[in-house]
Amino acid sequence: MRLAVIPARGGSKRIPRKNIREFAGKPMIAWSIEAARASSCFDRVIVSTDDAEIAEVARQWGAEVPFMRPAALADDHTGTIPVIAHAIDWLRAHGETPEQVCCVYATAPFVQPEDLRRGLEALQSRDADYAFSVTRYAFPIQRALRITDDGHVAMFQPEHFATRSQDLEEAWHDAGQFYWGRAAAWLEERPLFAAGSVPVVLPPHRVQDIDTPEDWVRAEWLFRAMRAEAGVDE
Repeated sequence: MRLAVIPARGGSKRIPRKNIREFAGKPMIAWSIEAARASSCFDRVIVSTDDAEIAEVARQWGAEVPFMRPAALADDHTGTIPVIAHAIDWLRAHGETPEQVCCVYATAPFVQPEDLRRGLEALQSRDADYAFSVTRYAFPIQRALRITDDGHVAMFQPEHFATRSQDLEEAWHDAGQFYWGRAAAWLEERPLFAAGSVPVVLPPHRVQDIDTPEDWVRAEWLFRAMRAEAGVDE
């Protein structure tokens, strides 16, 4: 079976109740649930949460919440991989056999059904452990600056001061939207950012971290502009 797991714990601190706060007219998590369902990739779409209100909102928007996540897996230090492994273990204990499992972040309103389908195809065709969304850095990371303790600037890689931008290797970063993986990779906690993973490239304009109130405002502006350009009504 193919499984979507949307992690959504209740303890967000920088943006309280972030997972169910209204974003462009819907609870934030609703966008991820709808994209997962619209992709037709999954036999089940499950939300893993420790929070009763999040569970209720998730069910209202069409996801399943067959279990409540243990408190030990809902603190500030728990990573994504143990949460997905817990969901797989729970389903196996209840007679299901997940084979391909996709973690879709609850705060990824820009995720598109077609990108999820591309991720599944990449996972299968490349015989990978994982396939996840990436996008390119907007500026060459080799020319990045730091601010020193005395308030001055220094290059991280001063040897590239005179190197033309077009001569530097392009760099990529995690887009923070979804992570397809084989069940064995999740259960064995194989690393995501390793040779067993393949990229699903997204354009930079469809990638936005939402970690601060300022991020939220920018993301909502961008999201509404994209939908207006596409002729999608709110």
